[in-house]
Parts: sequence; structure tokens; C-alpha cells
Amino acid sequence: MIGELGQLALILATLLAIAQTVFPLIGAWLNNNAYMQVGHSAAYGQFVFVAIAFALLTWAFITQDFSISYVANNSNLHLPMLYRFSAVWGAHEGSLLFWVLILSLWTILVAITSARKNSVLPKEFSARVLAVLGFISLGFLLFVVFTSNPFTRILPAPMDGADLNPLLQDPGLIIHPPMLYMGYVGFAVAFAFAIAALIGGKMDRDWVRWSRPWTQLAWAFLTFGIALGSWWAYYELGWGGWWFWDPVENASFMPWIAGTALLHAQAVTEKRGAFIGWTLLLSITAFSLSLLGTFLVRSGVLTSVHAFASDPTRGVYILAFLGVVIGGSLVLYALRAPKMTRGGGFSWFSRETLILINNLILIVAMAMVLLGTLYPLIADAFGLGKISVGPPYFGLMFGLLMIPLVLIMPLGAYGRWKQDKLSRVSRQLLLPLLISAAIAGLSAWFIDNANLRTIAGVFAGSWLIFGSLAYAIQRSMKQRRKWLPAGEVAMVIAHIGVGIFLIGVSMVETTSIEKHIPMSPGDSFQLAEYKFEFTGSEHIEGPNYSADRGTFIVTKNGQAVTTLYPEKRSYRRGQVMTEAALDPGLTRDLYVSLGDQIDAENQRWAVRIYKKPFIRWIWLGTLFMTFGALVGMTDRRFRRKNTDKAVSA
Repeated sequence: MIGELGQLALILATLLAIAQTVFPLIGAWLNNNAYMQVGHSAAYGQFVFVAIAFALLTWAFITQDFSISYVANNSNLHLPMLYRFSAVWGAHEGSLLFWVLILSLWTILVAITSARKNSVLPKEFSARVLAVLGFISLGFLLFVVFTSNPFTRILPAPMDGADLNPLLQDPGLIIHPPMLYMGYVGFAVAFAFAIAALIGGKMDRDWVRWSRPWTQLAWAFLTFGIALGSWWAYYELGWGGWWFWDPVENASFMPWIAGTALLHAQAVTEKRGAFIGWTLLLSITAFSLSLLGTFLVRSGVLTSVHAFASDPTRGVYILAFLGVVIGGSLVLYALRAPKMTRGGGFSWFSRETLILINNLILIVAMAMVLLGTLYPLIADAFGLGKISVGPPYFGLMFGLLMIPLVLIMPLGAYGRWKQDKLSRVSRQLLLPLLISAAIAGLSAWFIDNANLRTIAGVFAGSWLIFGSLAYAIQRSMKQRRKWLPAGEVAMVIAHIGVGIFLIGVSMVETTSIEKHIPMSPGDSFQLAEYKFEFTGSEHIEGPNYSADRGTFIVTKNGQAVTTLYPEKRSYRRGQVMTEAALDPGLTRDLYVSLGDQIDAENQRWAVRIYKKPFIRWIWLGTLFMTFGALVGMTDRRFRRKNTDKAVSA
């Protein structure tokens, strides 16, 4: 019964997506309010039916309805209740339904805000936005119904199911996918605003101002989601790393880079009317990269711990849909391009110039990541052999590109619109420069194992932090007000976050200490100032796994610091997983993981021991960035109703 009801709900949602796509466009063309209102009603109805389908699938997991193939393949009688919820989006079919649910949520948020009496959106424009979102929903609902139906039945139903992927049986994976999807899918709103502006032929500052808070919210979710994924990989995979340039990691990182460029371009367009065409193109690019990430994760072309599916037919559908979306958008852009004007001019040194340089560097970095991610696939497809592109390429190239970007970031905040002087900005940044240089010099003296990369990273992070703080102080004193506008506060917080992040990255990448050693009960090992004593291992039984759990007593100068309990788990399907044990701290993490058992009789294990200085600063920095974006979307000017002169015919 659940399966039939779920499929019916999806079919009804698909029909409403068709109505949401067609009627608002006709209504906007004919200026017919009734037709435009259909778009709002269809969006609400579509959300209801998608939510019903998702709730039914969730209930099937809770009640362990193994007559549904998706449930039988991703759950069993021993799966803890907490993970039955996360199992709903733990594999391809359910995660795609979740994708559609998130998209329908974004859609009704747009519908609700545009239907208010004090809404800044003209009715024709909001109708076109909803139509574009309806088209995207239609594409993914058809994908779910015809190729990835989570309600497919198997009869007779098995008495028990298989199991959820052990990698996903973790609290972090309950939060990470929803946050990541909210960011991924959220760029559809910025895309819809851009396409609506192109369809209407009114490419002005207004649509950019209206879309900015939506873009900031999507970027905040994506930032937080990527950070959660990094944190999960760090403590769950057992190798102590926080980013491995995995192709699926890159699939989420590329739209983040494009989204970062879009946020800055939108600021210029809204303020000065410049970069109109570039902002439109970035809006298309950010969402197109989200679709590309969906293709990479679900087509089977990648092998990754993050990948969902290995069915090429599904990949063909997504690739075709990607072609329609990107191709149609670029054709529309090309048709409207001759009517776009350049907007306000600016001199060689101005805030516009600095943001333009920022954008160019970010797009080159995005292209570099895209090339490194796709080149092995292209080489393999053309019979050029198996080629691996990994951290050495990405780390070197991305690091080199970020050097000029970090150096100009404080200048961009101080620079004036239209025209400025480098000498004036340099004088204002002299004190932050001296403070940053002093902190970098002290780091070379006080930090163990510090090298040139450590000092450079500490300087870069300090440069951003103190440059941003100095800007906030100077602006507050100049304006004689307690609080800066929300947009400026957001910029300061986000840039401080980037600085904290850079310090964390430079410290952990250059001063981490790790040892891989065999240990038996009674053995001890000195790692820096910490002594790790292995007292033995014991066998334990979990709800749906068995494990060997080790005990490590950590001391410093004879004083107890902590006791760590890493585990080696074995799940029903035979997968063996490492559960690392951590002692977190603001300035260092202690990390122990069990490898293979070398000698069962003597309980001799391969052990990995790490000291990770300042690694928590990586995620602290991303929290600052996320909070900055959330503050930025509260700026009052985004709610102004006045319209600006169109930059088109």
C-alpha cells in the first residue's frame, strides 16, 4: 500500500510541475493574473505531494517494509532507529527524492515571499521564476518516476533486508546531506531569477538585488554542508585527513567556487550596474555545476566513498537534462546579449576592478578543479589509459591561485567604487600589515616544525583577520554609528572566517605529526609531548555490528590527558570499518585509529597516531563564513521596492 500511494503522489507532483511550468509563462506573457496564480497553487500542491511521498518512504523504513526494494537494500531488522531516518536518503533513489523535496521547499519559499502584499517582486517576474523552478522540478520528477523510483516493489518480500552502507551509519551523515542539498539546490533559485530576467528582457539591477539574499542563503548552506562533509571524513574514514580532492568532493566544491564569485559580482551589479552579463553567466554556471555534480555522483563514472549509483542509463538522463538546461540557458543568454549595456565605468584601481580580479581568479580556480576532475574520465573514454589526478596537482595549483586572491581581499573592502588611489588604501592597511608580519614572525619562533609554508599561511590568515577588523573599526568611527550595515558586517565576518580557515589549513598541513606503528598491550609511544600507552583490546557487540575496541591512555609529562577507544567494526555485509578516537582541542587534536590486526594471539595491531595542530580552526573558519552569509541576507536594501533603470532595450 505504501508503494502504490508513494508512486501516486509522485505522479500527481509531476502533473503539477507541468502546470507550474506552463501556466505562469502564459500568464506573464498575456498579463493574466489567474494564469500566473496557477504557478503559486501548483508549487504548493507539488510540495505537498512530494512531502507525502517522502513521508511514506520514511514510514516504510521505520516500519521495515521490505516489500519495497529500496528499503530491503538499505536497511535491516537490526538497524538502529536513528539511522532508519538517514537511510531514506542514504542511496540513489531516496537521495534523489530528497533532492526533489528540497527543490520544492525552495520553490514554495519563493512562492510565499512573492505572494506577500509587501513583496518586492513584480507578479510577472515571480511567475517566470516559478515557471523555471517548475521546469527543473519536472525534469527531476520524471527522472525519479521513470528511472529511479524508490517505491518499486519486490514480491514476495524478504524476511530481512541487507544493510545501510556502514559509512553512512554515523550522526554526521544525518546532517551533512540535507545541508549540502540545501546549498546545491538553492542555486536553482539564483538560476531561476537570472533566466526570468532573460526571458522578460529586463536585465537590470533589481533582479540582482532580489536574488542576492537567496544566493547568500544557498551559499551559506553549501559552505556548512561542505564543512560537515570534511569533518565527517576526518573522524570517520580513519586516515586523519580533512580534504582529499576526491572527485565527488570536487563536485560540491566547484559550485561553491562559482557561487562565491557570483556573490561578489552581484554586489557590483547591484551597486554600480556593472557586470550585468557576467552576473547572469555566473548564475547559470553555479547551478549548472550543481547539476554536473549530480551527474558525477549518480552516473557511475566515478568511484568514490561519496558516490551513490553505478547505472549508466541514469547518467545518460542527467547528462541529457544537463545539456537542455545549460544549452537552453546559453542560447537565451546569447539572444539577449546584444541588448545588454556595460553599466557604470570604473578606473584601473577601484573596488570594481578588485572584485573583477577576484572573480577571474575564482573562475580560473574552478576551471582548474573541473579539468582535474574530468580529465581522467575523458582520457579513459578516448582510450588514453587510466590517469589519476590527485592532491599534488590540486594542492599546488589551487594554492598558487589563492595567493594573489588572499593578498587583494583586504584591498577590496577598503577600495572605493568607481575610482580610488592605491596609495590611500595602502596607508589604511599599513597597521594590519605590520601586525600580520609580526604574528607570522612569532609563529616561526614559537611553533614547532614551522616552515616557510606555515609562516606564509599564518601571515595570510592574519592579514585577512586584522585587515577586516581594522576596516570595521574605521568604518564605525567614520559613520559615528554603533553598527555597520548588515552587508558590511557580513563581509567582515566572512573574511575573518577565511583568515581563520587559512591559519588552520597552513598549521595542520605543515606541522601535523603522524606515526604508523605496530603495538601490543603494554607498548607505549611518544608523539611530540604526548605519550600513548596501548593497554589492550576487547571484543564488543553493537546493535548491528561486532567490533574490537582498543584502549589508549594518553599522558603529558606524567599527567593524564585522556583515554581513547578506537574501534575496528565488522558489519553484516562483511564491510570492515575504522572508528577513530579523538581528543579534540582548540589548538590541537589527538587522533588514534586501529588498522589491521597483525598478530591475533598477542593482540598486536597496526596503529595510526596523529597530532593535528589547529585543525579545528578549519571548521571554525567555515562557521564564520556561513554566519557572515546569513547576516548579509538580512540587509534592508534587499527589501526595497523601487526599480532601477533597465540595462536593456
